[in-house]
Amino acid sequence: MNLINEVAHRPWPVPSNKWVMRQTWSNLLFLHWPISSESLRPYIPPSIQIDIFGEYAWLGVILFVTEGVYPRGLSSVSLACKFPEINLRTYVIYNGKPGIYFLSLDSRNWASTMIGKSWFHLPYYYAQISFQQKGQAFHFQSTRKGKIDEPIKFSCNYAHSSEVYFTQEGTLDHWLTERYCMFSSDKGSNIYSVDLHHRPWPLQKAEAEIYTNTLFSPFHFDLSEVKPLSHFSKGIDALFWNIKKQDHK
Repeated sequence: MNLINEVAHRPWPVPSNKWVMRQTWSNLLFLHWPISSESLRPYIPPSIQIDIFGEYAWLGVILFVTEGVYPRGLSSVSLACKFPEINLRTYVIYNGKPGIYFLSLDSRNWASTMIGKSWFHLPYYYAQISFQQKGQAFHFQSTRKGKIDEPIKFSCNYAHSSEVYFTQEGTLDHWLTERYCMFSSDKGSNIYSVDLHHRPWPLQKAEAEIYTNTLFSPFHFDLSEVKPLSHFSKGIDALFWNIKKQDHK
């Protein structure tokens, strides 16, 4: 497939072994807040370095629809019907390699939630999520399920507000979005990584109106007075490699 051969934009080569899964993501909203690294430190394993841009760490809320999940060799057969998802993430470096570290992920798909938690060691939660499109605008609403006193909720409307552009290396937009590895950890001290690959993000500026956001509540982040950066993307295909346990260094 052509995607695996489009590598000029990558910061390092694609892994030598074969990818195992392809996902298609659509109608993404990226929201980003600057935050002090000291606020994040209690929630990131000590062996993982918090990545910094412009003297700040950055906290991202990314919401989207997964249109399909395709195992290698079954390019036309999705393992799941399309489903919406939202994640809370930050940016880190481990053994010199930049990547993403997730603080939480909420999904309406039960299977992806279970696989994400058990196989990829990601903090997935099952949530009731609705996603609606009206013209060029989107409405997203999520309520996390489970035995919690106050359910974790997020709701917003959003729409793109510019033409499509591709980011330039060295800019904040590029730093926030062009990430080709994600890291996770288990209840012990083990660190895991998953390599991924996609074409450069086709981004657009976005306007977003957030009605409810308690995703930060479990971490006691107070960013209510900070307006987030907003970006939209119509979507991409992404390839995933198998999870790898990292050596301690």
